[in-house]
Amino acid sequence: MKHGLNIRPDGALDFLSLGALVHRLDPGIIPFRKATECQIHVSGGEFNASANLADCFGLRTGIATAMVNYPVGDLIAERVRAMGVQPFYKHFKHDGVHGPNMATVYSDRGQGVRAPVVFYNRCNEAAAQLKPGDFDWPAIFAGGVRWFHSGGIFAALSPTTAELIIEAMPAAKAAGAVTSFDLNYRAKLWNISGGHERAVAVLDRIVKHVDVLVGNEEDLQLGLGIPGPKVAAKSKLDPSAFLGMMKNVRKKHPHVKIVATTLREVHSTNRHSWSAVAWINGRACTAPTCELDVVDRVGGGDGYAAGFFYGLLNGESPEEAVKLGWAHGALLTTFPGDTTMATVDQVRAFAQGGSARIQR
Repeated sequence: MKHGLNIRPDGALDFLSLGALVHRLDPGIIPFRKATECQIHVSGGEFNASANLADCFGLRTGIATAMVNYPVGDLIAERVRAMGVQPFYKHFKHDGVHGPNMATVYSDRGQGVRAPVVFYNRCNEAAAQLKPGDFDWPAIFAGGVRWFHSGGIFAALSPTTAELIIEAMPAAKAAGAVTSFDLNYRAKLWNISGGHERAVAVLDRIVKHVDVLVGNEEDLQLGLGIPGPKVAAKSKLDPSAFLGMMKNVRKKHPHVKIVATTLREVHSTNRHSWSAVAWINGRACTAPTCELDVVDRVGGGDGYAAGFFYGLLNGESPEEAVKLGWAHGALLTTFPGDTTMATVDQVRAFAQGGSARIQR
């Protein structure tokens, strides 16, 4: 209870997430308008946490999501299986022309002074059609789930996805699961889903059921409508602005036990300074700072969240949990794609001060 959470010791699943699966087309350092070929990465903020916890950390994880019965869905489902994540699918039939579809993300990696570019096609997305009643939560939670997670991107997809999260959270709490939510405030999504006022109203209803929040000071201000701190951060790596908001977070949501975020100073597309911080049951825990040579920055924040959640689920100290999240997020940026290729031994070695010297 040093972290303020009551984590059940066992269950059929250690971790279950609710969100949208997407596939990302990645032409590497070539801009999309000049691309002739792409890698395909399977992603989704909520799925990334489940995949990272299963593949790197060996936990039993699941994802509740939409699946379309067509070749793109088959590709995505194969990657879900490959990462060791148990799916709970609401199946949709593709009409051969219009969908419904599995969302597509287009993202080149940039290089040096040229920033990465990300854009989307979420037209007629199956996940946006998910609604309350689509999942049998009592059956899913019957075997025991230790941790339940969702996020703000999924909440913003449609009016029904937000209501589905609001349906799922109390069911998770009733089953004894810790609940977490990654605010991931995306103005473009909320602007076509009712705007900022609706975002604050919806996220406020969700966070009433949440134990652990993930989000930086901008997410907290825009997503929760919480005033910013009087103290200004001296740099992107300075946690003071984030920590300065905790009093206001607790005032609005006194039940929240933990708030966590990454800290990143971007010097160029491929060179970042990287740290992390968490406010845990009334005290601050800050990770070291390291310099990253970035291959692909997408998914680094989800990598931090997964490593941090693993530390808490595994009974590590709050300080060690933050370092494990920081180390895993750092390692994840050295791989192409949105999900992990690291091992738990690599994560622990880096968290304990390991270097990039060759391993023989």
